Amino acid sequence: MKPDAYDIKSKIGVVFQDVAVFEELTVYENIDYFCGLYIKNREIRKQYIEEAIKLVGLEEFSKFRPKQLSGGLLRRLNIACGIAHKPQLIFLDEPTVAVDPQSRNNILDGIKKLREDGATIIYTTHYMEEVEIICDRVIILDKGKILATGTCDELKELAKIEEKVTVEVNELEQVYISQIKELTNVDEVKYNGNTLLITYKKGKNNLLELIDYLKRETIKYSKIYSERPTLNDVFLELTGKELRD
Repeated sequence: MKPDAYDIKSKIGVVFQDVAVFEELTVYENIDYFCGLYIKNREIRKQYIEEAIKLVGLEEFSKFRPKQLSGGLLRRLNIACGIAHKPQLIFLDEPTVAVDPQSRNNILDGIKKLREDGATIIYTTHYMEEVEIICDRVIILDKGKILATGTCDELKELAKIEEKVTVEVNELEQVYISQIKELTNVDEVKYNGNTLLITYKKGKNNLLELIDYLKRETIKYSKIYSERPTLNDVFLELTGKELRD
């Protein structure tokens, strides 16, 4: 892309992981500057700025300077600067890193709103739960190589486990853990003193069989629930569980 290809650049928004704003400008002035690179009409730009501020929830902070903002608010400002000119293609690089839960929810809601308004979003993150919330198609990368691609449901089919069952139970003797390992379709059993986690490699009636076993052995439990494998499970299977630098 040529440096002066403004017709193309005006359709693209980029939000880097590192916050890139001007410390000497206010929230409003920062957004005005970046939006003004592409939107010359003042009235239209003013409307776009106000909409961007509302989208990221910075209405009360428009006159604040960056050094007066928390980390979460800075992230929201960073996003507003990158999307205020209403680009059709938006690149977001880990926009929720090191932010509080409230800001994280606000950011994710804003991204969903951008998607609903018609923008195409390229979103990079290490948080698989965010992927499940906002992404239509997913690419799993490791060391620069594509390991898998597809929808969330398609990728979950790659998991070697079919089901995970969690049981809250206290003081479970080792003999029972050994017997549970021998139940049909059980792949792995973990017990940390109050939570029993059982993974199954296949089967559809695993939970019923487990409940029957617990009743038969008169093992009391406070809670039991089943869940399908998550994208996080798939990611760890494909990339390995060893620590990374």
